Amino acid sequence: MRHAPDAVMMFAAGFGTRMQHLTKDQPKPMIPVAGKPLIDHALDLARGVAPRRIVVNLHYKPDPLLDHLAGRDVQTIVEQPDILETGGGLRNALPLLGDGPVFTMNTDAIWAGPNPLSLLADAWDPDRMDALLMGVPVAQAVGHGGDGDFTMGTDGALKRGPGVVYGGVQIIKTDLLETISERAFSLNLLWDVMLDRGRMYGLSYPGGWCDVGHPGGITLAEDMLDAADV
Repeated sequence: MRHAPDAVMMFAAGFGTRMQHLTKDQPKPMIPVAGKPLIDHALDLARGVAPRRIVVNLHYKPDPLLDHLAGRDVQTIVEQPDILETGGGLRNALPLLGDGPVFTMNTDAIWAGPNPLSLLADAWDPDRMDALLMGVPVAQAVGHGGDGDFTMGTDGALKRGPGVVYGGVQIIKTDLLETISERAFSLNLLWDVMLDRGRMYGLSYPGGWCDVGHPGGITLAEDMLDAADV
């Protein structure tokens, strides 16, 4: 089994309900930000680490996204009849992703700074980690409310609590997925197992990050990108 990630799983199956009218006729990853769809921003980051394969899951209004991805070096899975959530979606994609750890990416955030996947790859230590998440300090999390998802120790070890927001990008081992009985489930179930084992770690992102899970996030993300280009 390989020990370094060489495949990327991109989550693009969600309903995008917080986007209101913007997802009436299209899935959230097709919403444009700074002149191109959210999915293309994510693909740019994924291709920056030269993965052996990129897999994208779809469910809600998949046709516009299927058309957009046609002819690209991307494999797609349409989850039918029901959405499988992040954990179930990742497990469903394993035949395409292969054995060993993988990158996973949400497709509703914009990053301004170094490629978060590259930073994770450089810090990945499979001997002591089951997962390595990219965290964003609450003060740097544009467009995101709340106190954060995790507390990060000086060695990067994570615990549930305030401090850093999960930015939606990680490296994760997939072998424990087979221990979960539910068909559709969140990756939070897998994280709970890894947290109990003391094998879940994080990095603190040094650049800008914006949540584009709601309409107001579009302008915030574009302003952040404009400021980064100055």
